[in-house]
Amino acid sequence: MSSAVRFGVNYTPSEGWFHSWLDFDLDSVRADLDSIAALGLDHIRVFPIWPYFQPNRSLIRPRAVEQLVALADAAAERGMDVNVDGLQGHLSSFDFLPAWTQTWHRRSLFTDPEVVEGQAEYLRTLAAALADRPNFIGMTVGNEVNQFSAGPHPDPDRTSADLVDAWLERMLAACEKGAPGKLHLHAEYDAAWYQDDMPFTPAQAARRGAVTAVHSWVFNGTAQRHGRTGVATEHHAAYLIELSKAWADDPARPVWLQEVGAPAPLVPAEHAAAFTEATVANALDCPDLWGITWWCSHDVSRELVDFPELEYGLGLLSNDRRPKDSARVLARAARSAREHPAPPKARTTALVVPDDPAGRSVCAPGGPVFEAFFRLTADGARPTTVLASRANDGEHLTARGITEVVTPDQTH
Repeated sequence: MSSAVRFGVNYTPSEGWFHSWLDFDLDSVRADLDSIAALGLDHIRVFPIWPYFQPNRSLIRPRAVEQLVALADAAAERGMDVNVDGLQGHLSSFDFLPAWTQTWHRRSLFTDPEVVEGQAEYLRTLAAALADRPNFIGMTVGNEVNQFSAGPHPDPDRTSADLVDAWLERMLAACEKGAPGKLHLHAEYDAAWYQDDMPFTPAQAARRGAVTAVHSWVFNGTAQRHGRTGVATEHHAAYLIELSKAWADDPARPVWLQEVGAPAPLVPAEHAAAFTEATVANALDCPDLWGITWWCSHDVSRELVDFPELEYGLGLLSNDRRPKDSARVLARAARSAREHPAPPKARTTALVVPDDPAGRSVCAPGGPVFEAFFRLTADGARPTTVLASRANDGEHLTARGITEVVTPDQTH
């Protein structure tokens, strides 16, 4: 893996949000991409809306696929690579599921054979359409699809960890079949790391796919407990990066900070740049970081209604494509990382976490592992994590550069 960390943005179209796929305007896309490229970022993460692209299980709209390829080519013209999320799924509080999975056709997203076959063919088709593009990074199976598998979703397709594992294997295989050798992965919201009954597990996140993806949002109780400038708030992304390493089998497995943003009012707009600067600096202190992809590129237009208030102002750029202070912070960090790559040293102190995912809530905000990690951080340590079953495995600890193992109660 290159020592230079990748810097990018989750692309939210400035005109029409993701509904713009229904009235695709390549000139508008190009203007958006110009404003992103001006920041010196090297990649975008793109979100085709699943029911717009595959409205019937047997119909993957060729024109929609052509438009996705046109977007990728426009990014290439501006020197940017593209990662494509397939199953949307869920975005900014809205669910986007095809009619052939709902109401009169209701069937499990994870276990129904026909639904699974339709999903696999959709992912394969998107991957194959982009396979020959040099700027195509690879597929992400979907955006936080785990939210459909358990509460607090109001109507989940409940399943088991074993069945999820089989589903992930099938989806990733479909991506690989469509675009062999590309970087294919899956991504969940942080319940995979924090919620005891979530069937998407930390082990799956850290072992399936080419890289581990983490999505860091401090509105999960972190900023509420620790405040805007608290150690836990400013280091939450770094914590998730290091927490993921406990479950990885490969000591050097890369981790992608695939979503992170500054949510108001917990992080007010006037403090978003400071939060961005601190979050990025702390994430860059994590070894084996593949990249940072900020959420998001452009604000949501106030002409669109019913979004949670925080969603409207998360963009690095305003709705009329003007960069904010946080955009300038990220641009400086990207330029510095590109011009002066400096891989961080190993984190030598490891905090013990339980192997059993049924007890993973100890790692959540307020839990003993979570709070211990930030006590160590506040004391000047650079902690990582290790599974209890590996805490005495000298070969594993040496491979990761760990020289000290502590339990949460030893940090008081």
